[in-house]
Amino acid sequence: MFRLTEPTRLSEFEKQILPHLDAAYNLARFLMGNDQNAEDVVQEASLRAFRFFESFRGENSRAWFLSIVRNTSFTALKRYRSDEANVVFEEELHGGQSHEMDAGVAIDRAQDRETVRRAIEQLPAEFREAITLRELENFSYKEIAGIAGVPIGTVMSRLARARRQLQMILSKTYTK
Repeated sequence: MFRLTEPTRLSEFEKQILPHLDAAYNLARFLMGNDQNAEDVVQEASLRAFRFFESFRGENSRAWFLSIVRNTSFTALKRYRSDEANVVFEEELHGGQSHEMDAGVAIDRAQDRETVRRAIEQLPAEFREAITLRELENFSYKEIAGIAGVPIGTVMSRLARARRQLQMILSKTYTK
């Protein structure tokens, strides 16, 4: 078996995996429910990916890495199941600094983002995963099926059910 030398291995890992850190964080954030746990999961998944990088066969590095992030997230959720799996994201505490813009527009955007984020966080983990990978990361159904380790029909079903649940949650929010 061909083994990469350490500098070559690191260089190839950086080239193949590091461009996908934002996508990894987005997935972990929605699965874990908070920033700190998402950062921990991405770090742990990155270490696992590096450790097993020689098993990567050059296929879709984004899907391969996000599969590791997904599995790491679900393992962590089992560990944190009690309290931390249900932490609610608060824009004021966890959001980044915003650029100057019309105050009304900024408030509306922040409220809409927070409302959608809270709605997504109310979904079961499998639905959060499907919505995040499809709507935020633009993966195809086939790629999501590969990452989640389920048939494409299951992905389609999860997305349809997740969208229905999101629609119900958001309609209740906006009719109050």
